[in-house]
Amino acid sequence: MTKIAILKKIDGFIAGLLCMIALAYWFPGIGGTNSTIKLETISGIGISLIFFFYGLKLSPHEMKKGLSNYRLHILVQTATFLIFPILVLILKPLIRSEEQNTLWLALFFMAALPSTVSSSVVMVSIARGNIPGAIFNASISGLIGIIITPVWIGLFMDTTNGDFNFWDSILSLVIKILLPVFIGLLLNKHLGKYARKHSKFLTLFDKSIILSIVYNSFSKSFSANLFQSINLSYLTITALVIIILFILVYGIIFGITRWLKFSREDSITAIFCGSKKSLVHGTVMTNVLFKNMATQGIFIVPIMVYHSLQLIAISFIAQRMGKNK
Repeated sequence: MTKIAILKKIDGFIAGLLCMIALAYWFPGIGGTNSTIKLETISGIGISLIFFFYGLKLSPHEMKKGLSNYRLHILVQTATFLIFPILVLILKPLIRSEEQNTLWLALFFMAALPSTVSSSVVMVSIARGNIPGAIFNASISGLIGIIITPVWIGLFMDTTNGDFNFWDSILSLVIKILLPVFIGLLLNKHLGKYARKHSKFLTLFDKSIILSIVYNSFSKSFSANLFQSINLSYLTITALVIIILFILVYGIIFGITRWLKFSREDSITAIFCGSKKSLVHGTVMTNVLFKNMATQGIFIVPIMVYHSLQLIAISFIAQRMGKNK
């Protein structure tokens, strides 16, 4: 499959996400509590399988190749888990109402997420960057995010109403995500080649589970008439903030790579991996962290907007960089 074909498939996935939102709006409640087959159960099992396969597909050889480039790793992880959240934290004093706070929390949750894996590596490959460094940073980011993301979001979530329990959330993430990854890593030696050989099918499985989570999350929010209570202008402002946030992070990382005199390959990897956010981790974590909340669908909105933006912008930039020597 060519790189252009991969990008077209990613665009098709965005269309699928929009279809799930439309389905949740017109037909909410499919696979709900009164259904024979419950989406919550399917999603829960699917989440564990996604990260089990994630552990299986991690290549120890590629991880070792990228391990020694510590300056690149520090920059990517700092951008992902520190620069991103701090930029959104700056907006916190501007919040004046409960609905503004909900949207800010959703934006902050997106900012605290790890980098994406597959599309980061594809884009770095197209732009002729440091591919082993991209594989290492994107992979390790997903593991770090299992702990760092709930820690960040736990600092600002109201735990008094019982909808969000920090320690229960951590335990759930460990059981549903970290443990399957660990088991996958243990079996990597025996099943890793098989998993990588069938990565196309596993990617399709991942996307199917994500689509079911998106539908279920928005179904809850639409059933509670939550989006009707949020001013359209606030959603528009949130989308504009996401665009500005992407430009700022991209520019900051680019400036740091120039200041530290990174090679062209390392600069590309730092920019692409450090400016990305994982839709997979985002949708999975909303299903764990905000499972009992009607606002679950709202927490997915910034991730979807940012996911679409980063694919369009980075794919264009990657194509331009790939043509240059």
